[in-house]
This record gives sequence, C-alpha cells and structure tokens, in this order.
Amino acid sequence: MEIDLSTRGDEFRAFWTERRLASLTTVRPDGTPHVVAVGVTVDFEAGVARVITFSDSHKARLAKAAGEDGVAAAVCQLEGPVWSTLEGRMFLREDAEAVKDAEDRYAARYRQPKPNPKRVVLEIRIKRVIGNA
Repeated sequence: MEIDLSTRGDEFRAFWTERRLASLTTVRPDGTPHVVAVGVTVDFEAGVARVITFSDSHKARLAKAAGEDGVAAAVCQLEGPVWSTLEGRMFLREDAEAVKDAEDRYAARYRQPKPNPKRVVLEIRIKRVIGNA
C-alpha cells in the first residue's frame, strides 16, 4: 500500500513541486548502489513519484529485470539544510498513455522534454517519506 501524500502540508508539496533536481538511488544486482541525478515529479494523490528516462538506461533495465516485484528505489532532493527522500518500489511503465502523462507532468515542473521514441517511465510507489521538508 502506498503512503497518503495528500495529507502532507503545503511546504512539503511546494518542495516537491518547485523546480529542482533529485538523486535516484537503486541497488545493482551485485549489491552496489547506483545513484543518478534525475528530474522527478510527484503525484500526491496517487502516492507515486515518476522519472522519465530511455529504455536502454541502467535504471530502466533494473526496473524491467525486477518485473512485477519492482526494485527498491529512493529519490532525494535537497535545498540547503532542507531535504526529503521518498522510498518505495520502482516499476517500469512503457505504455504510451503512461509515458504521455509522465512527460506532461515533467513539462509542468521543468520544461517540455525533447522527443524520444525510447522514452519510458519509472514509477516509484512511495512507501516511506523521510526528511525535514
């Protein structure tokens, strides 16, 4: 079950809506961390964070290999002493509807992404929130 983010305060919502980058952390099969900078959007009502990427990326391949179980993932962003991390299971979405929705959300927070026929979506179903934001 995902966490209910809709009850979080305005400051939390603003922190995850204002334009800033985040880091995405996953764990490789050999147990070592894989950390990359990403743009991320948060669907507060659904309790889902989304990252757009291309299908050949390491993070997309990790999610694909995990299948229906998903892969453990965390997105973290900070601004000075204020930080927040969203943890959960990450799943690969390749359907056109999910990709279009994620692109629209990305455009609203950052900018319109360049066309990419290999674009996929990584959905993190948020289970835990930590931080001081």
